[in-house]
Amino acid sequence: MMNRQIVLAARPTGAAGVEHFRLQEAPIPSVGEGEVLVKTRFFSVDPYMRMRMNDVKSYAPPQKLNEVMGGGSAGIVVESRFSGLVAGDAVVMGGGWQEYALLPGKTLRKVDASALPLEAYLGPAGMTGVTAWHGLFNIIAPKAGETVLVSAAAGAVGSVVGQLAKQVGARVVGVAGGAEKCRHVVDDLGFDACVDYKAGDLAAALQAACPDGIDGIFENVGGVVMDTALRHINTFGRVAICGLISGGYGGGKMPMADITMLLTQRVLVKGFILSDHADVFPVALPALATKVAAGEIKWRRTITRGIENGAAAFIGMLAGANIGKALVEV
Repeated sequence: MMNRQIVLAARPTGAAGVEHFRLQEAPIPSVGEGEVLVKTRFFSVDPYMRMRMNDVKSYAPPQKLNEVMGGGSAGIVVESRFSGLVAGDAVVMGGGWQEYALLPGKTLRKVDASALPLEAYLGPAGMTGVTAWHGLFNIIAPKAGETVLVSAAAGAVGSVVGQLAKQVGARVVGVAGGAEKCRHVVDDLGFDACVDYKAGDLAAALQAACPDGIDGIFENVGGVVMDTALRHINTFGRVAICGLISGGYGGGKMPMADITMLLTQRVLVKGFILSDHADVFPVALPALATKVAAGEIKWRRTITRGIENGAAAFIGMLAGANIGKALVEV
């Protein structure tokens, strides 16, 4: 049996394309002591992966050329030589873009696929949900009655942020691209309002949606969206910077248009990388799983079927083609 894999074949100098990846086959390795072989069912495609395609200094080493694209995945144990796992167990792992992953057993997280769909553990009940949890509660820390603005509100992280903020009594406004996404954010996710940044006059639309200003910004986009939102920030506002996808993560500069409001309104701006906050997982994961199972967190996923379509799914996600979590079903 062979293992189909997607590897990074070349580094893009601008926009990433399917031509920068290669689908290949490799033998399935033997299982050593302490290791587990997992058949992948889903792998995640996320914005941060574009940044790791660049050979530049960052918070994590660059993705190596001609090696399997790294990332979160979920699957079923095929063979185990690790005492904590047996064949048939459902696990979440960092197995990357491949059909089979061989990993140290201690790096896998066993999950209950009878309580939630397996892919939920890559979304709101997994790293995606914990990202939303940390940025919202540990940086923005919204109070009841405050206004929280969430960019990329129809995306995997933004959709969870808004629902959690509503549950603590905040007024929540989303920013999304297109009428369909904005309807989803308001009608399905329960946001108080959603601004379509593609509709024109973003400043006026934000003013209308946030008449009392903005107390917290969960930023996934950067660029014009962030610059415009900061013009409406209230005194002692807080900004959690989770992503800057408007820059495409292509390595180019993305300067802020005006930082005056950061001083005059005494704004806290904090970027975060979730891997720095391992202490959040034991708190957030069980709470998120309970909320998802109870229907208190609604979620959607955009699933692309077939590993051969994995690169196209990634490029589509970068272009905003997905609603909710973008996944590939192997």
